[in-house]
Amino acid sequence: MTAALQHYDPPSLSNLLRNAHAMTRPLMLEIIDKACRRFPSLGQGERTARLMRLIDAEAWADAALALMELELPLWQVRRIAYDEGEWYCALSRERELPDWLDAAVEGRHADLALALLSAFIEVQALAMDVSRPSVPTVRPALDPLYEPVACDHFG
Repeated sequence: MTAALQHYDPPSLSNLLRNAHAMTRPLMLEIIDKACRRFPSLGQGERTARLMRLIDAEAWADAALALMELELPLWQVRRIAYDEGEWYCALSRERELPDWLDAAVEGRHADLALALLSAFIEVQALAMDVSRPSVPTVRPALDPLYEPVACDHFG
């Protein structure tokens, strides 16, 4: 785990978002502080500055989308839907696949920005669970009862 994410606790952030009634500047800054790896390392880049302008303007849904673009470059919004008082947001790495083949990650909330950020936190939690070593793994030893068979005919 990187030093930036040592204090990252996806379940507590998910609960924080679930219990929030509306997006606020302190809540957005807490999400950035606790869940974002790329944001601090970019310094004052154009995308970081754009995100801060959106936060200052309280354009919460746009800020959530900009944060996802910055932090999750391989993920895209697959679906945003509103049903019975809640927003549903699905993020996917393979947006062009049919729904039944795609492994989309979903978030939901009565507030659109909070639904987007709920899906964002779920993807971040998923990324933490999947360890990707920087070196290839060693292939497991073969079953001792396995014997290769030559199929060539030398006759």
